[in-house]
Amino acid sequence: MWISIAAVSGATAVVAGAFGAHGLRARVAPEQISAWATASQYHLIHSLVLLALALYAANGGRDVRLPGSLFLAGIVLFSGSIYLLVLTPARWLGPVTPLGGLCLIAGWVSLLGLARN
Repeated sequence: MWISIAAVSGATAVVAGAFGAHGLRARVAPEQISAWATASQYHLIHSLVLLALALYAANGGRDVRLPGSLFLAGIVLFSGSIYLLVLTPARWLGPVTPLGGLCLIAGWVSLLGLARN
């Protein structure tokens, strides 16, 4: 399951990055392009982390649900909220972005549990 999630997430990150680089330039302000680039970069990096976790679980039989879920939630909340903030007038999403960042941080910290077991 985690390999499939990583594959879809990674593909979506590449599409988002390409859309930001080519489809948004004439439509949004430069600071919004920068925010989009950050979101797509974090999206892609953490998609690769999901893939690494999936491969780790497949080879060692280890449970990666906690870090995987935290990274996935972080991608959706952090990157997803930035994408929507750039594309829509939904400013209420602003407070969601840091929650996504906290999920990403918690995902990294949760890896310590894998290191101990």
